[in-house]
Amino acid sequence: MAEVAVATYTQSPTMEPRSPNLLAVGSPRTHKEADSASSQRDPHKLPSFSKDATSTPILYLPPLLSSLPRGYNHPIQSQTPQDPRSKPLSTSSRLPSIDHASLALHRALHSFQPITSEYATEPYAEAFNWSELDLALSLDDEREWYCVVFRSKRRAGSDTGPLYEADKKAHEEAVQNGGLIMYWYGSPHPESGLNLATCIWQSRAHAAAANSRPHHVHAMRLAAASYERYELERYRLCKMRGQRGVQVLPYDKGSEPLRALRAS
Repeated sequence: MAEVAVATYTQSPTMEPRSPNLLAVGSPRTHKEADSASSQRDPHKLPSFSKDATSTPILYLPPLLSSLPRGYNHPIQSQTPQDPRSKPLSTSSRLPSIDHASLALHRALHSFQPITSEYATEPYAEAFNWSELDLALSLDDEREWYCVVFRSKRRAGSDTGPLYEADKKAHEEAVQNGGLIMYWYGSPHPESGLNLATCIWQSRAHAAAANSRPHHVHAMRLAAASYERYELERYRLCKMRGQRGVQVLPYDKGSEPLRALRAS
């Protein structure tokens, strides 16, 4: 993960086994076509980064949400004919705690998805369906979360196996230590090879604490040798007073943080 976010394409090893519905990255296709494609390719196997592999549509997984602490009952709904959108995955490891506002965001992120196949190069605020995320919070409430974006391009011929394994462990480590709400990762663009992964945290302090964890440190060392290029971006995801939704703002170390809501 790269603070924490190393772009990956595989489930966490302790995640509940399931067959996620996949959407296409490339030319627009229907969900029926995407389902057909997903039956031809196992999304949990390491993708090929060879030159020939980009000649066919590349698929991406739905959001990966951290499972809620014990005592919270909010199961992820299955896909239905009435609601054909791809449903999120969840980890078997649970968050140790979550605050009231972050719980509302967690629920809203069930429908998180990119709105363009060019998400790897589009501005973060314009690449995803932020405007569709409606938080079940009072209009008087305000809160901000910390987002990290990892834009990357894999190095041709790099050994992917060790990095994938290290990232699995780093992700589970982050969930168990708290603060990580969601992890989303795309797949390499069929022409440029560029990719994007993103994490949303309850706070910057949670993300900073994860940086020093052993599995994260190991994953980042491997990433340095596995990527031709990579860069980090940081943002504030804000729920403003008087609004139901959220907006993405640049992260500024000198900015005044919005007040946190009560813990639950």
